[in-house]
Amino acid sequence: MRLNSLKPAEGSKHSAKRLGRGIGSGLGKTSGKGHKGQKARSGGYHKVGFEGGQMPLQRRLPKRGFNSLNRNLTARVRLSELNKIDSEVIDLSALKAAGVIPVQAQNVKIYLHGKLDKVVTIKGLTLSEGASNAVSAAGGKVEE
Repeated sequence: MRLNSLKPAEGSKHSAKRLGRGIGSGLGKTSGKGHKGQKARSGGYHKVGFEGGQMPLQRRLPKRGFNSLNRNLTARVRLSELNKIDSEVIDLSALKAAGVIPVQAQNVKIYLHGKLDKVVTIKGLTLSEGASNAVSAAGGKVEE
């Protein structure tokens, strides 16, 4: 194969319509645009969603909700999920390694749900008040 012999696949390319080339072509005179009107004129078109002056649908409906840019950055972890981790020191990298939180998470909040069955040290993570008390009650500690 040579670069100068490359061609598009058979039937993948169509020749352009030759507009305004006489009545015999089938696209003469008005060039397939019909008679008069905005769509027949050069440069004459309307913006997307325009409804002829009627209030467009996207403006008639109420605005509702938004998508937070930080929605995937903070992961929530149940206290009972800390039992799955083998390490005694639990931090962001330990949670990612154990598959408890997604890899793209940048922050973690641990909240009280279930029981903690072992002594752990939690470093650099946010805890709810109940979760913090539960870790202390189990003999663990929380470090900033």
